[in-house]
Amino acid sequence: MIGLPAALFWAYAIGSTFALSAARQLHFLERRAADRSGLPKLLTPRLVSRAANPYLCLTLLYAAVLLVPTGLFLMWQNPSWSTLHIADGHRGVWAGFPLLYAGGVVTATLLGFLLAQALCLVGAGYWAYLNCVGGHFLLFATLVHGWDGQGYRRFLTTDGAALRAWPADSVVNNVLRFLTSGTCLTLLVLGAAVLGTMLLAEIGWLAEGWLLPGGAQDRKVPRLLAVAIAGAGLYGLPLAGAVLASTLVRFLGYPTGLAAFAPVAGMVLLPRRSPVRRLYGLVGLPKGHWRATTDLPQEQQPTHT
Repeated sequence: MIGLPAALFWAYAIGSTFALSAARQLHFLERRAADRSGLPKLLTPRLVSRAANPYLCLTLLYAAVLLVPTGLFLMWQNPSWSTLHIADGHRGVWAGFPLLYAGGVVTATLLGFLLAQALCLVGAGYWAYLNCVGGHFLLFATLVHGWDGQGYRRFLTTDGAALRAWPADSVVNNVLRFLTSGTCLTLLVLGAAVLGTMLLAEIGWLAEGWLLPGGAQDRKVPRLLAVAIAGAGLYGLPLAGAVLASTLVRFLGYPTGLAAFAPVAGMVLLPRRSPVRRLYGLVGLPKGHWRATTDLPQEQQPTHT
């Protein structure tokens, strides 16, 4: 239910975020599979499939049942908006686009989930979070700036004619015209299902992880505040970064603007004592490799004699 140029970025970010939200459950399932396999411990990680878990199945079901059908519906209803006005109508949409869209969205969701899952299982949870931030940043950068600096105009206009007429009117009038259009009404209706289900899954899986052994100890703040911090880090921070990057590119040009943005992003995200890392540590996601026993139930803890 989003423009085709940004759809794959969004699908990848959703898959990554779903895996990060269920990181503690994925740790638990990995240990359970290893304990019950009866295989030598050195062979277990290679012979027990990490893809065989209900969270991946539900993630792919979400992509196939909600993301793909709503996107195809919008492509049929308004192909101009769905392609961010690359095509003016149905005649301008290549017949293979629906096929590539359907397969691409599910594949991008799968890749995002598997990479984030792999990072979480080896104890690189913060890098799994950065993986989510990167996907959302590319999504917002496409919608805010795009490939020609008109990303927000393409998103907030219903057809090519409205896009070309944008400079003739004020921004407020252009936005109000879009908000009262049938396309916006369709987005609101479909968005209630797509975004509502997405947030319910992410928040629900995050809260479910806090109920597992070790979750309450790792979460340093009340649940509501932890959800707010997670939402700000996953959506607010990438959006702010996209706006900053777009502003720098507009004033300095692509090479200089991106060169100026890169060290700013690095200083915010990468240092060990950065505010973002500290906030990430408050949310209660698992730390360490899945083989760690710090969050096993008491009866499963190894005994020392």
